[in-house]
Parts: sequence; C-alpha cells; structure tokens
Amino acid sequence: MTDLAAGPLFGLPLPELWFGLVFFILGTFLFLDGFDFGAGLLFATVDDEHDREGILAAIGPFWDGNEVWLVVFGGALFAAFPSVYAGLFSRHYLLMFAILAALILRGLAPEMYEQRDDARWQRWWGRSFVVGSVAAPFFLGMFVANWLLGATASVSLAGVVVGLAVVALTVVAGAAFLRLKLQGQFRDRLRTSGRWALGSYLLLVVAALGYVYATVPRLRPGLTSAPVLALVGGTVLLAGVYVLAGRVDRPRVELAAAAGQVYALVGVVASLLYPFVDPVVGATVRSAIVSTLPLNLMSIGAAVLLPLVFVYFVVLYSAFRGPVRTEESYS
Repeated sequence: MTDLAAGPLFGLPLPELWFGLVFFILGTFLFLDGFDFGAGLLFATVDDEHDREGILAAIGPFWDGNEVWLVVFGGALFAAFPSVYAGLFSRHYLLMFAILAALILRGLAPEMYEQRDDARWQRWWGRSFVVGSVAAPFFLGMFVANWLLGATASVSLAGVVVGLAVVALTVVAGAAFLRLKLQGQFRDRLRTSGRWALGSYLLLVVAALGYVYATVPRLRPGLTSAPVLALVGGTVLLAGVYVLAGRVDRPRVELAAAAGQVYALVGVVASLLYPFVDPVVGATVRSAIVSTLPLNLMSIGAAVLLPLVFVYFVVLYSAFRGPVRTEESYS
C-alpha cells in the first residue's frame, strides 16, 4: 500500500490517461447508444408498420446495454476528477435532468408501443419514442459544448449548434446500423437518409468550429493545432468512406466510418479542452485529479473491469448478429 502511495504506477502519466479514458468512454456511449438514437429519429420517417417493427426489433437487444456506457462515463469522471464532476453537474443540472428525462422517455416508449394494437395509442408512444431519441443526443451535445467553452448558462448558441450536430451524427450511425440489420427496399431509403444526415453534420461542425474560432480566443491555437486538424481531416475522409461504402452496399464499413466520426468529434473536444478539464474554474488535468493512492487503485480496477465490460458487449453483439427476421418484434 505504501508503494501505491509513493508515485504513479510504473511511472505512467495517469492523469492524462484518465482524461483520455473519460472521453473514450463518452465516445463509446455516443456511438453505441447513438445509433439507437438515430434509429429512433428514423422511426419518424417510416409509415409502414412492418418497417417500424423492424426498427424496434433491431435496437431491442442493445439499447439498455448501450446506456451502461453513460453510467461508466459518469462514474469515471467522478472517480478521477470529483471536483469537475461536482462543478459540471451542479452548473448544468437542468441539462442533466433533461438528458435523463429523454432517456427515460426513449426507453419507456417502445415498451408501451408494443402493449396495445391501437392506432391512437401507438401514434402517441411512437411520437414519444422519436422525441426521446432526438432530445437525448441534443441535450448531451449542449452539455459537452458548454463544458468545452466554459459556459455557465445551460443554453448557448454554440451548444444548440453542437446539439444539432450530434443529432445528425446519430442519424448517420443509425442509418448504417439499420442497413446492417434490416432487409428490403427500406434499406435503400436509409442510405439516402444517412447521406443527408452526414451532409448536415459536416455543415454544422464547420459552423460550430467557425463560431468557436470567432468568439473564443483561448481556443484558437487549439483549433489550428496538428491534432485537431488531423481529426477534422479524418472526419472528411471518413465521410467519403461512408458514402462509398453505401454505394457498394457495405453497411459494416458504413457503421465503422460512422464510429470513426464519433470518436473524431469527441477527440476534437478533448484536444481543445486539454490541459484544462474544467475551464470555468481553471482546473487542469493535473490539478483536478485525485491523489496518488486512489488513482493507482482505480487504475488497477479499471485495468481488470473494463476488459470484462468489453467481453460482455462482444458476447451481446455476437449473440444478436445478423439481420432481424420478419417474425421478430421488440418485445
């Protein structure tokens, strides 16, 4: 125990590693639950009941497991940077409650939708499903934008733009995921929806970066740094891969390209934020990290537990791989 309190494990830069891990977990949630959100928004574009049942059946085995990563994100942020966790969640508690309410609505609506074969009932809960699926990523995008910019107000122009960009990105991932899981003519319409969403996402990202460059002087050097430029260039490249994969009907490649864009977006946020972890109070990664002993113990625990979580998800997605069958339903 004394050795664990003497210094970081193996001399590793644990504060920076935990900073990167927090954002990696955030990106994992945004991708995995993101294609569920995107599927929920695409649900609004479908009139055929067979296609609607297909969408629900496609995400049914996964959405509740995918939300685990949001819990892991909050837990990792609290464990490694407790003062940042307290400051962010207290300043933006309204956004936190809005995200939770949207997640509850998104989770409850499909369950209720399947309970009664009544047009009015299903119309109400179908709309609720769409609202929850759109509101959750929108408010999450606002939260992340406010975190980066050090905004103290819950609503800001940059937050709204980033929130819309995140919603568009979830549709990009959702269209690719549904093309992987569904069959029939609906897959062709999903290709078009994914491309429109991708174009919207790129325009919104350009608008958000331009706004930040014009209004936040402290972030200008970061916006022109090599890591950020590389991530932006990678996003454009992945957009091309996404479009080409759709043309040759390779939905797995489409989904992988969408995943890369999600992690690139989160990487841009982390790169612009570093070395700060809470700009409002000037807290840096090094100053906000917990003391050496708990940091080392957490690192050992994470090295053991996180691989088990990944194994669980590999088993989950392997068990439900392949297209959904027409006789399957959400319930």
